[in-house]
Amino acid sequence: MSELTLPTVRQRPLDPPDEITSLRQQGAMHHLTFADGHQGWLVTGHAAARAVLASPHFSNRPEGAHPVIPARMELVREFQVPPGFFLRMDAPEHTRFRKLLTGQFTVRRMKLLEPRIEEITNTCLDEMEAAGGPVDLVQAFALPIPSLVICELLGVPYDDRAQFQEDSKILVTLETKADDARAAIRRIWSYLGGLIQRKRKEPADDLLSGLVESGELNDAELAGVGVLLLAAGHETTANMLGLGTYALLTNPGQIALMRDDPSAVDNGVEELLRYLTIIHPGPVRTALEDMEIEGVAIKAGENVAIHMPATNRDPSRFPDGDRLGLTRPAGGHLAFGHGIHQCLGQQLARTEMRIAYPALLRRLPGLRLAVAPEEVPMRSDMSIYGVHRLPVTW
Repeated sequence: MSELTLPTVRQRPLDPPDEITSLRQQGAMHHLTFADGHQGWLVTGHAAARAVLASPHFSNRPEGAHPVIPARMELVREFQVPPGFFLRMDAPEHTRFRKLLTGQFTVRRMKLLEPRIEEITNTCLDEMEAAGGPVDLVQAFALPIPSLVICELLGVPYDDRAQFQEDSKILVTLETKADDARAAIRRIWSYLGGLIQRKRKEPADDLLSGLVESGELNDAELAGVGVLLLAAGHETTANMLGLGTYALLTNPGQIALMRDDPSAVDNGVEELLRYLTIIHPGPVRTALEDMEIEGVAIKAGENVAIHMPATNRDPSRFPDGDRLGLTRPAGGHLAFGHGIHQCLGQQLARTEMRIAYPALLRRLPGLRLAVAPEEVPMRSDMSIYGVHRLPVTW
């Protein structure tokens, strides 16, 4: 097993760093020196990652967590779980919030949203056609679709998006200073707190109003839930739409399947999720007791970082996994995580992508990059990978 610090530089924009790929080829578990010197583990194997994420003997709470990125040291050291921010809670505290929200993100509920998502998508495409190319696909298409959808679902006025999108960007930038991150969190929390007060006075048919009327959560918890859903609801899917389009345009042999074959779309979306895996470089879990994973002894208190892009290229689970192939049976990937923290909004994300990718490619069959592929700025500086901008024309 190798010892290393975590590399973040990608030699090719759609692949994990070469050092990570080399490690994955050697085995599933590797010694890792965290940014503060803590000696823990890096997981690059699919089965090992599932075992860690599914085990109740690992904690997702910040206590005992160590940073994998030097710039994150102060933030990780100081982070305390705010009320309602259930992403960083363990059971049974986590279970309480999860149960309240699970019914809001079912396959059936997402099916009911499809006409509205189609309408939003077509409006974006109408505006792109009217403006003419070249355009930045991120600003014209990839960001507004999930942002509008999550705002309507939660009951957040879309006209207020500029500030919370900017604050969300601050929070996912790896080099953000701790003071700037704290200020961004305060602004989002303050905004959601004010919005919840308005929901108490004038409830509407939206998720936040429903949570307010349930009486299960206090105002601080409601704000925490709102912050988490609002940020996650547009950052992740927006980057999948942008990066996924980049992947298709740089793998043109795959475009016809997504554009012309409705039966291939569902699996094609799963393959893009697997191949791209935009959550990097975490997550990190803390061992609550001594245990063994894949024959490796892990001691209580040791941190285990999971390199999700590497696990979704593991050839023991996905043969020839470094190749994008939209017809590959792509089920079982870990792009949405696994276990109790598996992404709550995964069905919403899938629905948005299943509608948006084919609509974009059918409406603009001549879609192509307006710059050389190597000129597209990648989000290597962000905890959620993607493209900063995607200049396209048609």
